[in-house]
Amino acid sequence: MQRLLRVIAGPTASGKSARALAEARASGGIIINADALQLYRDLPILTAQPDAEARAEVPHRLYGMLDASDIASAARWAALARAEVEAAWQDGRLPILVGGTGLYLRTLIDGIAPIPAVPPAIRTGVRALAPSEVRRALEAEDPVMAARLHPHDPQRNARALEVIRATGRSLADWQRLQRTGGIGAIATISALVLDPPRDVLHARIGARIQAMQAAGAEAEVRALADRQLPADLPILRAIGVPPLLAHLQGTLGKAEAVACWETDTRRYAKRQATWFRTQFRGWPRHPA
Repeated sequence: MQRLLRVIAGPTASGKSARALAEARASGGIIINADALQLYRDLPILTAQPDAEARAEVPHRLYGMLDASDIASAARWAALARAEVEAAWQDGRLPILVGGTGLYLRTLIDGIAPIPAVPPAIRTGVRALAPSEVRRALEAEDPVMAARLHPHDPQRNARALEVIRATGRSLADWQRLQRTGGIGAIATISALVLDPPRDVLHARIGARIQAMQAAGAEAEVRALADRQLPADLPILRAIGVPPLLAHLQGTLGKAEAVACWETDTRRYAKRQATWFRTQFRGWPRHPA
């Protein structure tokens, strides 16, 4: 049997889930999540996870499988996704990867750089630092990676600091090495990037946010806040969470929170679209 892997990528609200559902219906395929935040079960509305009707119609994998207190990574997701892809092939079904986390897709398809394991003592020491301390240390010890990473991305800043301290080499150096273990070496990739015009995408984002509000997104964020989780967890940086948390805490009005949510979503969609244009130039595009 041909090892065919279908990939449907693109920015948020571009229509990826609907396209994947239609293709899975037609092919008898299995949909596999490739969105970092849709891995978490705590925010199904805010992260636009497929609803119960879609999941009942077509098998969906790797949605809502992690608790908010967990920390996912590209390597961890790639291992899980590869197992699901190979299980689909074994069952004679088409695996359809759908999502907008480009780094995850690249890690699965191209493999990972051979970075040595970080000793537990170094990891523990870095994770004990406050995010601001991690950032200052990274700027001093690895200015190349500090320039690449957003100052308010504590997980990636900590990872870069761990690597420079464990190996004496910048993570940027390791990332330039030949990647290994990519599924692209054994699969035929059939990819499509959905890339709607900006005005169309913005209209869809506005409509989606209205629908999320009506479906109970604010209640999801309130329940998450009640857990009093560490502030540096990835789930707490999900688009929409910071402004809604500020609203619930009384520091931001409802209209302002929704406006921030929409602005943040538009900016994120722009970054996603740019990433796919630069990282996967050869993939066919569709205006969706």
